[in-house]
Amino acid sequence: MMGLSSLVFTEFHSLGFSDLIVFVAPLWIAVAAGVLVGWVWRPKWAYLDSKLLSNSPKFLNLQLPTSILKTSSHHVNPSLSSKEKTGFVTDDDFRHLWKLVEVKDGGPCWIQMMDRSTPTFSYQAWRRDPENGPPQYRSRTVFEDATPEMVRDFFWDDEFRSKWDDMLLYSSTLERCKDTGTMVVQWVRKFPFFCSDREYIIGRRIWDAGRVFYCITKGVQYPSVPRQNKPRRVDLYYSSWCIRAVESKRGDGEMTSCEVLLFHHEDMGIPWEIAKLGVRQGMWGAVKKIEPGLRAYQRAKAAGAGLSPSAIMAHINTKVSAEEFMNERGSIAEVTGDKPTGKNIPKILVVGGAIALACTLDKGLLTKAVIFGVARRFARMGKRM
Repeated sequence: MMGLSSLVFTEFHSLGFSDLIVFVAPLWIAVAAGVLVGWVWRPKWAYLDSKLLSNSPKFLNLQLPTSILKTSSHHVNPSLSSKEKTGFVTDDDFRHLWKLVEVKDGGPCWIQMMDRSTPTFSYQAWRRDPENGPPQYRSRTVFEDATPEMVRDFFWDDEFRSKWDDMLLYSSTLERCKDTGTMVVQWVRKFPFFCSDREYIIGRRIWDAGRVFYCITKGVQYPSVPRQNKPRRVDLYYSSWCIRAVESKRGDGEMTSCEVLLFHHEDMGIPWEIAKLGVRQGMWGAVKKIEPGLRAYQRAKAAGAGLSPSAIMAHINTKVSAEEFMNERGSIAEVTGDKPTGKNIPKILVVGGAIALACTLDKGLLTKAVIFGVARRFARMGKRM
């Protein structure tokens, strides 16, 4: 689906210098205070050499969040089997999206931002701010007179996307698995003149739970495409949605409308408070561009236009019964779950040490995300003991 990065800059021209200072100054003060605490309280493991850490898979596997391990441990090339290629997007990703859709992920409460509609579609949006990480967004869009299959193909079709998404400068398919439908694609998106364009390496895959489509796209590691100064690569990216038929708002009882539940967050490399301001200002203007694109897509298909290569991949889905899958995974977790043991660890010591280590290694956004993931895991362990 259209990334929320396009919303951030729609209304930025209206911001003055004083407005930016109001948002940026508190952030710099918080960063300076955090670094000071980090150096004062850093634990012994903060002195570990980065090479030693990279050669300690057992240590990392015990501490890192599952999502980071998944995206950083798979280096796929065309010679790999279909089973290995599914490592880009796994059953754990499907399970996480299902929990988001069912509001069972245990995250903060969602705060409603918008509720707008036209005669042919409606749109609602929410935001929440996790303790660590960029703002997260949830939206519900209902298109009248549209099938889930058509909307699924529309959002997967990179070749057609350039006709309605004016931020997409370039797209290319790097990997595809014709057994599971897993893809790895490269996007370059246009940003305003005061920012460099952004590059995304995205893994994506679709699960089909009886015409309820769970479509997952997320940033993945792909060393075969080297990093460049420009465009700047976005590592932390998640944009996934659930597509299903719903009753038309005409009230005739017919399931002729299509609902899209989107969950999106990314770290574009700009202060999060400024990003939130841009989203609030430009959200509706950006969202309104999607529906004309969908209607043009419907007309093209009705006129006999064939499926593009990326849209063909949207038809290769992993069939699943969502409830049976979740029940099975829940039973496995109960049987194999282990209770943590150890001593209570002061939270300020862990967080401060993580800041110190992040500053010491200075390896970029992904390394810092890994380090803070370790710190959060230690802090949670300390709370439970």
